[in-house]
Amino acid sequence: MGKAGVKGFSLARRLYTSRTLGLSLGLLCVSVAMYPLNPAPWVWGLMLFNGLLWPHLAYQWARRSKAPYHAEHRNLLVDAFLGGFWVAAMQFNPLPSATTISMMAMNNVAIGGLRFLLVGSVAQMMGVGVGFLMFRLAFIPETSQLQLYACLPLMCLYPLALGWICFRQAHALGRQKRELLALSRTDSLTSLLNHGAWKDQLEVEFQRCQRQQRGGAIALIDIDHFKAINDTYGHVAGDTVLRQLSKMLKQNLRATDVAGRYGGDEFCVILPNLPLASAAAAMDALRDRFATLGYEQSPALNVSLSIGLAAFSPAHTDATLWLNDADQALYEAKTTGRNRVICCCSQHEVLDSV
Repeated sequence: MGKAGVKGFSLARRLYTSRTLGLSLGLLCVSVAMYPLNPAPWVWGLMLFNGLLWPHLAYQWARRSKAPYHAEHRNLLVDAFLGGFWVAAMQFNPLPSATTISMMAMNNVAIGGLRFLLVGSVAQMMGVGVGFLMFRLAFIPETSQLQLYACLPLMCLYPLALGWICFRQAHALGRQKRELLALSRTDSLTSLLNHGAWKDQLEVEFQRCQRQQRGGAIALIDIDHFKAINDTYGHVAGDTVLRQLSKMLKQNLRATDVAGRYGGDEFCVILPNLPLASAAAAMDALRDRFATLGYEQSPALNVSLSIGLAAFSPAHTDATLWLNDADQALYEAKTTGRNRVICCCSQHEVLDSV
C-alpha cells in the first residue's frame, strides 16, 4: 500500500469518530428546529439517515475505495452539501443554521485549510439551492429556548472532540518528527551519532570550553587493517567488528561523553572536562579491552585500535583546529606501529602514551 493509501485510511479513521459525534449531535439540533415545521415523513427519514447511518456508510466507502484519501474528501463535500440542505430546510432559523454552518466550516478548515473551506462553502451553497427547490422559501427570525438548548451540545462537545483529535494528530506528528530527526543524526549500523551530528556536538563543546575556560579532550579511533578484515573474513565480520566497538564505547564511556562514527572504520569521542592524561588512560584501557574480544564466527580474528587524542587549547581559534590535532595524533599512531594511543598536547607536538 502506498503512502497516499495509508494517509487516506488514517484520515478516514479520524473523521469517522468526529463525523459520528458531530452528526449525532447535529441530528438533535436539526430535528428540534424542524419539528415546528411539521416535515413530511421522508424528511424525518433523511434526517435519521444523515445523522445515524451516513457516518458508517461514509467510513466504509472510504475504506473500500482504491483512493481512500480522495474518497474521504468526497465524503466531506457530501457533509457540506447536506449541511446546506438542512439550513434551507430549517428556513434559516438563526441559531441552528449558524451552528450548522460554523461547525462544518471549522471541520473543513481543520482538514484542508482555506482551500477546502472555500470548496466546502460552494458545496453548502449547492445544498441550500436544492433546499430552496424542495421547501417553500421562508425565514424564521426567532430561535426558541428549546432550540437553543438543542444546539448547545453540538456547540460545546463537537469543538472539544475536534480539538482533541487535532491535538493527538499534532502530538503524533511531533513524535514522528523527533524520531526522524534522531534517525537523521544516527548511524544506522552502530546507533552512534553520525559524522554531521558528532561535528555539531564538537562545535557545542568547543564553544563551552572557550566560554568556561575549562578543558576537555577529543579522540579519533581507527580500527587497524579494517580493509584486510573485510577482504579476509567478509563484510559481515567487518560489520560485527564495527558494532562491537560501538557497544564497547557505550559501555565504557561516561554519561557526559559523546561518541560517534566519523566514517568508515573511524570513530570519534568527545571527553568533556577530562584532562589529557586521564583521557589517554581511558582510551588505553578501551584499546586493551577491545584487543581481547573474540569473534565466534571468526575465531582467528584479532582486532586492534589506533587512537589519536587532542586536548582543548585556548590557542584553537575554531573546532576544526582541535580536530586536526586529534587527526595528526591518529596519523602518528597509525604510522608508528598501530595498536597504540598517541596524544597531541598542542600544535605540532605529539606524545606516545604507550
